[in-house]
Amino acid sequence: MDDKTLIARRVALELKDGDLVNLGIGLPTMVAQYLPVGIDVSFQSENGIVGMQALPVGATPSADLTDAGGAPIGALPGAFAFDSAMSFGLIRGGHLDVTVLGGLQVDELGQLANWMVPGKMVPGMGGAMDLVSGAKRVIVAMTHTAKGQPKILKRCTLPLTSIRSVDLIVTEMAVIRTTPEGLVLCEVAPGVTVDQVLAATQAHLIVTDDVSVMSVAA
Repeated sequence: MDDKTLIARRVALELKDGDLVNLGIGLPTMVAQYLPVGIDVSFQSENGIVGMQALPVGATPSADLTDAGGAPIGALPGAFAFDSAMSFGLIRGGHLDVTVLGGLQVDELGQLANWMVPGKMVPGMGGAMDLVSGAKRVIVAMTHTAKGQPKILKRCTLPLTSIRSVDLIVTEMAVIRTTPEGLVLCEVAPGVTVDQVLAATQAHLIVTDDVSVMSVAA
């Protein structure tokens, strides 16, 4: 199982029946493929749809039906589309149960940097700032390191997406929860040791006696 699939499968276990969920572009979109059996959630995209699904096999992509990153999607029966004002009203109004976002960096305060690297061309922040500030629960799905360098730092060096702390960080190595006391290491991936996680993390992690092995959705 590759790293991105492992992360997506673990994040899928965090979703509950009836949740309204936003999936960020890239890795987070994979989460929809691995929902546990019997879990029914509605996926929202900030460009204006609730009820989206992956483009069905064999379906013809439509330029009028895409996710926030411009990738073609499908729509479930009963899905509905609306303008950006309505979409961001859902987000800013606190109606989203969960958002799953990618990350460039997360720090010891649980603050996320995920929208730009200074000096590089970016299309814009999209809905990231609103999503981190407005969703009831924020999950970061990202690789633990980039080119061998830690992405979970004492302090973010890239521009912050929001001053609000995220709730959970899921990487190919670990599941880490943010708390008022700091970042708590909850789970390690199969075959990964606590020491390996600590070595790949710049931020201080609180390690308790009940760190478990990460389970993933079937």
